[in-house]
Amino acid sequence: MSRGFNVLGAVDRIAVLLYLLIAFFGWLNIYGASVTEEQLSIFDIGCRSGKQMLWMGVSFAVALFILFSDSRIYSGTAYFLYAITIAVLIVTIFVAPDIKGSRSWLPLGPLRLQPAEFSKFITSLALAKLMSHPHFRLDNSRSYAMVASMILLPMLIIIGQKETGSALVYMSFLFMLYREGLPGLVPFLALCAVVLFVIVIRFGDVGMLGVENASLGLFCALVLAYLLFVIMLGVYGRGWRHPIILILFPIPVFVVAFLVHLLLTPVNFVYVMAGIVAVATVYSMVVALVRWRKNFLLVACFLMFASFYCFSAGYIFSDVLQPHQQMRIKVLLGMAYDPAGISYNTNQARIAIGSGGLWGKGFMQGTQTQLKYVPEQDTD
Repeated sequence: MSRGFNVLGAVDRIAVLLYLLIAFFGWLNIYGASVTEEQLSIFDIGCRSGKQMLWMGVSFAVALFILFSDSRIYSGTAYFLYAITIAVLIVTIFVAPDIKGSRSWLPLGPLRLQPAEFSKFITSLALAKLMSHPHFRLDNSRSYAMVASMILLPMLIIIGQKETGSALVYMSFLFMLYREGLPGLVPFLALCAVVLFVIVIRFGDVGMLGVENASLGLFCALVLAYLLFVIMLGVYGRGWRHPIILILFPIPVFVVAFLVHLLLTPVNFVYVMAGIVAVATVYSMVVALVRWRKNFLLVACFLMFASFYCFSAGYIFSDVLQPHQQMRIKVLLGMAYDPAGISYNTNQARIAIGSGGLWGKGFMQGTQTQLKYVPEQDTD
């Protein structure tokens, strides 16, 4: 911080005021949702509102410390703090108590600390340190590997703590990296992975034409992957004169397969689509090698990995994800209804919103919290 620099004058006062208002009303809401007959006041340190007030005070003090500190302190300690954070995250897996299936909270006397929350901004700090280096450019494989490792390491450890929600927050770094020069293809591929996964899982149990093991979800996902492949060839394969071949190629194949299904024997159209994908992949790879067109090879690899991902989505869902995670996804996608389990809090929220109407029932008058219908008053 240079001499004579007016720190308070450089502060965005409107943003700070809005933040303080949000924090204040959040504190009131915590009190209104969690107050009990035994609680003496909103300032009672033994209750949730009192603990929140304590954290707000600590946060305000830390904010002032950061504001009046030399920025070079954070630049000089970024990597050290990142290393300490990784170590604490690893230790947390082994020493933290199991709280509803998650090992992510460290007990510190009357308080509990979640290192995963601190790792988010410390990872941001370390990334800022890395990317602010004069010679750093986000335009080569080495830079991509360094940035990806720095993001994925804490993310994977947090997943090991079974705190998937906190780990997913790290995906937001894609937006920052895109702004810093990451090709738009990367977040596009991430979006494709989500969409393909949802299609396979949501319609995976829906059959096609009465054929055994013919999954409508898998078929639609393969069709979508193929369409994306054709579109990407149109974008990255400029000057190519034969895109119509891949566009029209599936039509006669499906016509013949449908006639065989009607007249001779049942046909699994998932396998038909998989065959079309395989032929298109080989064709584009041959074109890429003969004419040495790198973009063709990359798009062919996209189709190959996308099809493999579609076939493995079911395994990921059933064998990799935990049962409670599977149920949450099923409830979210409308595949299951569990009013006494996963859907319980969702139903209570609907009841609270519906009974409160536009203006609500009033401060500390909410029936779902005051009558203890939710397990965790101040968070649920």
